[in-house]
Amino acid sequence: MNKTEKLKQLPVSLFSIIMGLGGFTIVLQRLNQSGILKLNIGLYLLWFTALIFSLISLIYLAKLIKYPRVVQQEFANPIAINFFPSFSIAILLLALGFATVNQEISKILAIIGIVLHFLFTVRIISVWMFHDKFEIVHMNPAWFIPPVGNIIIPLLGSSYLPTQLLWFFFSVGIFFWFILLVIFFNRIIFHHPLPDKLLPTKFILIAPPAVGFIAFAELTGTLNPFSYILYYFSLFWAIILFSSIRSFLTIKFELSWWAYSFPLAAISLASLLMTKMTGVLFFKYLTLVFAVILSVLIVYLVVRTTIAIVKKKI
Repeated sequence: MNKTEKLKQLPVSLFSIIMGLGGFTIVLQRLNQSGILKLNIGLYLLWFTALIFSLISLIYLAKLIKYPRVVQQEFANPIAINFFPSFSIAILLLALGFATVNQEISKILAIIGIVLHFLFTVRIISVWMFHDKFEIVHMNPAWFIPPVGNIIIPLLGSSYLPTQLLWFFFSVGIFFWFILLVIFFNRIIFHHPLPDKLLPTKFILIAPPAVGFIAFAELTGTLNPFSYILYYFSLFWAIILFSSIRSFLTIKFELSWWAYSFPLAAISLASLLMTKMTGVLFFKYLTLVFAVILSVLIVYLVVRTTIAIVKKKI
């Protein structure tokens, strides 16, 4: 396959790598801020993540300029369309990462990420509503990516957006999470199972309630029954998936394996916040367990992805 064909086939889902690295970066930063992790590894990983994001963005921009019709076809694909917001989510995660490093960079990234994600959300939900080609078998956890981005925006806090706008994005994200959750369970219970390639995306279901829990705490400044519902549903889904871990270990390595990373970062951060807000030691140990698993996973994914790129399999 020549370079032209490679560029044509470059998938937009490549930005899910940045979601994983960005989430991991924020976990390391928060662990350092809480005193659990003594080394400020997150700072170095932040710049590394920004570098990889820039590289992927430039290559995908080249694809957009050279093959606009191919990108248009990708956006029209009922599965691929839901990965486009991973680009804006990557920017939002970088904004969160730079919040404690450089406020100016963080705010610029936040503005770009918020505007882009809002446009993606409006366009994708419009496509969902006014389509003539979607079928129930097209439904998979990647459809949760647009709502997750809306729930991430309130994590930026009131210094970035007015409180009412933060509530707006939180409401949109949580509402569509509920809707898609019902549709997804209908799909996996009453229809054909997900293909092996998409099985790792089941981990995405951990992310909306975990991020929702953090966002709700950010907005209200306290824990209440709804907070606990969000956190414990996320934790329960993590338990369900880890209890079936053998079915995931038999899957051939694909780019979709990066779907494991961001949700684990989300539940790690949610557990760390539970530690801070409840003072219960159990949540601290749970945070460490998730953080260690995430660390091993990220190293493994980086190595396997690098090998796949060198062998020209991606």
